[in-house]
Amino acid sequence: MASGGGSKIWSLMSLGSSVGAAVAARKALEASWKTAARRKPPANPADPDVDVWEAVTWALATGAVASLARMLAQRRAAEYYTRSTGHLPPPLQKDGQ
Repeated sequence: MASGGGSKIWSLMSLGSSVGAAVAARKALEASWKTAARRKPPANPADPDVDVWEAVTWALATGAVASLARMLAQRRAAEYYTRSTGHLPPPLQKDGQ
């Protein structure tokens, strides 16, 4: 497989896994928030009517959960890519590999 083609395939896999992970993480986080806080998460944390600590908590939680989900999804995608092609995706290859 040519390097350019592999890079395009990896780009699509990376994007797809990131989007899927973000959607799943957001749904899980919203459900968890509803259970823990007994109300919906803030629709717009920047709204001055939203309590500042609720806004900060929501921002921290969404940032952390989304980043973690994206990283885990991309690792799984990289494992699949490596099993399928016999090598790491081009952007993950170390110099000299």
